[in-house]
Formats: sequence, structure tokens, C-alpha cells
Amino acid sequence: MTCESFGQCGSCTLYDIPYEEQVVQKHKRVADLLSPFYHDELAAYQGEETHYRSRAEFRIWHTGDRCDYAMGNWEKNGSVTISECPKVSEPIFNLMPLLCDAINDSEVLRRRLFAVEFLATTTGEVLVTLIYHRKLDEAWEAEAKVLEQALGICIIGRSRKQKVVLSQDYVTETLTIEGIPYRYRYYEGGFTQPNPRVNTQMIEWGVGQARSVGRGDLIELYCGLGNFTLPLSRHFDRVLATEVSKNSIRAAQENVALNGTDTITFVRMSSEEMVEAFAGVRPFRRLEGVDLGSYDFSTILVDPPRAGLDPATTELVRGFEHILYISCNPETLARDLATLTQTHTVMEGAIFDQFPYTKHVESGVVLRRK
Repeated sequence: MTCESFGQCGSCTLYDIPYEEQVVQKHKRVADLLSPFYHDELAAYQGEETHYRSRAEFRIWHTGDRCDYAMGNWEKNGSVTISECPKVSEPIFNLMPLLCDAINDSEVLRRRLFAVEFLATTTGEVLVTLIYHRKLDEAWEAEAKVLEQALGICIIGRSRKQKVVLSQDYVTETLTIEGIPYRYRYYEGGFTQPNPRVNTQMIEWGVGQARSVGRGDLIELYCGLGNFTLPLSRHFDRVLATEVSKNSIRAAQENVALNGTDTITFVRMSSEEMVEAFAGVRPFRRLEGVDLGSYDFSTILVDPPRAGLDPATTELVRGFEHILYISCNPETLARDLATLTQTHTVMEGAIFDQFPYTKHVESGVVLRRK
């Protein structure tokens, strides 16, 4: 990938290393961390090194009457203005200069604009959020509506305690998993996997692991909007999936309806609350109508935040025969495996490079009770 801001913009921390070498280094890093627990070769998945990111945020830098996109600089003590970003998906890449020109042509849209967020799909839908340090009025809304129609996008305006949705606050993505299309509604401000191609590879890898189990019910913690839940549900009798975010659970329930799936139950609960629920510590109103004892859980899927699993959740996870662990932080994955491998054996492992030109890497392991 070539970029006019390499070495100045702080986003691409591995800008001076060829992409294939980056993947090799990430593979070795994860393999070394997991070597006490897994001795076979890690499968490695990667996508394109350009136009891979379907979600992006940029600051806005004002110089006189002009504004430009900006990112934090390499030294982390200021900003660097940019005119393009080769990392973003083609719908965002093509939109960026058109949007910037239109904003600069309008004093109403430009005034005290602080940041711009993009959320796109592989089918070309784009949702743009314009974030301001001022109250948005009718004049702003009128000009933003004209811009929305002119560019064929959806626009949201945000300022302190204010959200103005001009048409809709979501896009609908379609991911084809092993030949089957799945529709996902992605809401503005909600968590989504940023790299559709590698996300698809991650899901298909997970589906392959689920197929090898081939029986019983699945419980999933940290399910988000159902990214893994929907495709994996085909390989289990029933699925109980939990997530603490109210917005993610709303999206997950809508995604079930979009895909016509009737074997999944989504519940808004944290992993800590699920530990208490399984232990029978106290009843939960949000579990009303859900009989945990009626499930025949053969597998648990966890996709925790960077902090990994807390000790109580780790103990809960150890109670299941099969564990599918998706991780965005190989250090905490290795830490958790030190406990999980006391009772389970790592059967498969993989890395997924969602973020070229950065040090971040996703990984996944499958464990089976000894």
C-alpha cells in the first residue's frame, strides 16, 4: 500500500514493513504466545492490504474558512491533515473528497464541525455522522438533507446531547458465509467488525469448528449484534446468546428477523451476570421465560474485549465440553489459556489479520475437554 501520509499519520504504525512480512511477524508473535498450549501450525487468514476498512473516523482540522480531514500524527503530539486514506473501503474512499468539498462550500455545514465518522457496506451503502461543537438547527438540517440526497448517502448530525437522524441511523450489510447470504443491520455508534473480508473468513472458520461438534446447543457470551451467532446457529439445535449492550441486543434481535431464524434467543446480560445465573445466585428478570436447565449446551463461544475473560467467567467457560474463543488480544488469550488448558486441550488455532499496517491481530482457538 502507498499513502502520501505514511510516516506522518500515526494510524499505520507498520508503514515501513511490506505487508506480507507484517503477516509473518504477527503469525510468529501469536504462535510464540500460544506455544505453551498449542504446538501445531496456526492457520493464517488475511484480506487485501488496501480498501479493507468499512468503518472509519476522522477529525476535522480548520484552517481559516477551510476544513480538512485529520489524524493524530506519528509523534502523538498533534495532527496531520489528509486528503485520502487508502485503508478505507472504496465506497468511503470515493466519498471522502466529495463530502469534504461539499462541506467546504457550506458555511452552515462547516461551522464548528469537529469530526466525521463513516460506516459502509460491501454493497455500497454509506452512513456518515457529522459531529459538531455547536447546537444543530433547522438551517443545518435543511442543508444536510440536500447533501444527503446529492451524494446518495445517509447523514446523522451529532452535538452535545443532540442526535439528528435525517433518514436512518443504520446500514444493512450482506455477508455470504459458505454460499449462504446473511443480512446484518449495523447501527451508527454500535460495534461492528471493520474488515468485511477477514470477518467473513473468521465466521467461516468458526462455522467449520461448530460443524465438527455437530450436536447440542450453543451458548455465546459477548455476542454483539449476532455476527457469529447467525451462521453458527445452523449447526446447533438451539442458541442462547448474551450481550451487555442494549443497542447491540436490539440490532441482534432485528438481525434474527431479517434472516428468518427461530432457534436463537438473545438476552441482554453481562458475562458476570451469566455466571450468577448459572450458579443460581439470584433470579434475573431478563431471563424470564428462559429455562437454562432445558438446554443441552455442548459448546460455548466467547469473543471478549481486549481485557479477555475475568476469573469468574473463565471458570464458567471451563464447565463446557467445547470452547470456541475469539480474541482481539493475543496476550490476554494466552493468559486465559493458562487456566483453560488445565481442563481442556487446544485442538485448533488461527490468526486473522483485520488491521494491515498495524500491530493488532485477531486470533481464535478451539478447545475440547480432556
